[in-house]
Amino acid sequence: MINPQGKISISKQCQILGLSRGARYYVTTGESAENVEIMREIDCAHLEHPAKGVLGMTDYLRLHNYKVGERRVRRLMRKMGIEAVCPMKTLSRLGKAI
Repeated sequence: MINPQGKISISKQCQILGLSRGARYYVTTGESAENVEIMREIDCAHLEHPAKGVLGMTDYLRLHNYKVGERRVRRLMRKMGIEAVCPMKTLSRLGKAI
Protein backbone atom coordinates (compact mmCIF):
# COMPACT_ATOMS: atom_id res chain seq x y z
CA MET A 1 0.00 0.00 0.00
CA ILE A 2 1.24 3.46 -0.83
CA ASN A 3 1.69 5.75 2.16
CA PRO A 4 1.73 9.46 1.18
CA GLN A 5 3.15 10.51 4.59
CA GLY A 6 5.92 7.88 4.52
CA LYS A 7 9.67 8.51 4.46
CA ILE A 8 9.96 7.22 0.89
CA SER A 9 8.62 9.39 -1.93
CA ILE A 10 5.43 8.33 -3.70
CA SER A 11 7.23 7.78 -7.00
CA LYS A 12 9.77 5.51 -5.27
CA GLN A 13 6.99 3.56 -3.54
CA CYS A 14 5.24 3.07 -6.89
CA GLN A 15 8.50 1.91 -8.44
CA ILE A 16 9.05 -0.63 -5.63
CA LEU A 17 5.49 -1.97 -6.08
CA GLY A 18 5.88 -2.09 -9.87
CA LEU A 19 3.06 0.40 -10.50
CA SER A 20 2.93 3.52 -12.59
CA ARG A 21 2.22 6.71 -10.67
CA GLY A 22 -1.05 7.13 -12.55
CA ALA A 23 -2.27 3.71 -11.38
CA ARG A 24 -2.25 5.05 -7.82
CA TYR A 25 -5.25 7.25 -8.62
CA TYR A 26 -7.24 4.66 -10.60
CA VAL A 27 -10.63 3.81 -9.09
CA THR A 28 -12.53 0.87 -10.57
CA THR A 29 -16.13 1.38 -11.54
CA GLY A 30 -18.69 -1.30 -10.84
CA GLU A 31 -21.23 -2.74 -13.21
CA SER A 32 -24.28 -0.68 -14.13
CA ALA A 33 -27.67 -1.56 -12.68
CA GLU A 34 -28.77 -2.81 -16.10
CA ASN A 35 -25.80 -5.18 -16.32
CA VAL A 36 -26.46 -6.47 -12.80
CA GLU A 37 -30.05 -7.21 -13.81
CA ILE A 38 -28.87 -9.02 -16.95
CA MET A 39 -26.36 -11.00 -14.88
CA ARG A 40 -29.18 -12.11 -12.55
CA GLU A 41 -31.21 -13.25 -15.54
CA ILE A 42 -28.19 -15.10 -16.97
CA ASP A 43 -27.67 -16.85 -13.64
CA CYS A 44 -31.32 -17.98 -13.43
CA ALA A 45 -31.32 -19.11 -17.06
CA HIS A 46 -28.05 -21.01 -16.58
CA LEU A 47 -29.52 -22.95 -13.66
CA GLU A 48 -32.48 -23.99 -15.84
CA HIS A 49 -30.54 -24.58 -19.07
CA PRO A 50 -26.84 -25.24 -18.29
CA ALA A 51 -26.08 -26.27 -21.89
CA LYS A 52 -26.75 -22.79 -23.28
CA GLY A 53 -23.63 -21.04 -24.43
CA VAL A 54 -23.16 -17.41 -25.38
CA LEU A 55 -25.27 -17.59 -28.53
CA GLY A 56 -28.11 -19.48 -26.86
CA MET A 57 -28.03 -17.15 -23.87
CA THR A 58 -28.12 -14.12 -26.18
CA ASP A 59 -31.22 -15.51 -27.93
CA TYR A 60 -32.80 -16.30 -24.55
CA LEU A 61 -32.23 -12.76 -23.27
CA ARG A 62 -33.54 -11.20 -26.48
CA LEU A 63 -36.74 -13.27 -26.16
CA HIS A 64 -37.11 -11.82 -22.66
CA ASN A 65 -36.86 -8.23 -24.02
CA TYR A 66 -33.24 -7.46 -23.10
CA LYS A 67 -31.28 -5.50 -25.68
CA VAL A 68 -27.98 -7.38 -25.58
CA GLY A 69 -25.35 -8.43 -28.05
CA GLU A 70 -23.09 -11.43 -28.20
CA ARG A 71 -20.04 -9.53 -26.95
CA ARG A 72 -21.85 -8.15 -23.91
CA VAL A 73 -23.24 -11.56 -22.95
CA ARG A 74 -19.81 -13.17 -23.42
CA ARG A 75 -18.15 -10.54 -21.20
CA LEU A 76 -20.75 -10.92 -18.45
CA MET A 77 -20.64 -14.72 -18.56
CA ARG A 78 -16.84 -14.65 -18.29
CA LYS A 79 -17.05 -12.22 -15.40
CA MET A 80 -19.50 -14.54 -13.64
CA GLY A 81 -17.42 -17.62 -14.43
CA ILE A 82 -20.28 -19.33 -16.28
CA GLU A 83 -19.58 -21.79 -19.08
CA ALA A 84 -21.91 -24.06 -21.01
CA VAL A 85 -21.96 -27.63 -19.76
CA CYS A 86 -21.38 -29.91 -22.72
CA PRO A 87 -19.70 -33.26 -23.37
CA MET A 88 -15.95 -33.09 -23.82
CA LYS A 89 -14.10 -34.51 -26.79
CA THR A 90 -13.48 -38.03 -25.55
CA LEU A 91 -16.69 -38.56 -23.61
CA SER A 92 -18.80 -39.12 -26.70
CA ARG A 93 -16.82 -42.20 -27.83
CA LEU A 94 -18.38 -45.34 -26.47
CA GLY A 95 -16.17 -47.51 -24.31
CA LYS A 96 -13.02 -45.47 -24.97
CA ALA A 97 -13.32 -42.75 -22.32
CA ILE A 98 -10.50 -42.89 -19.81
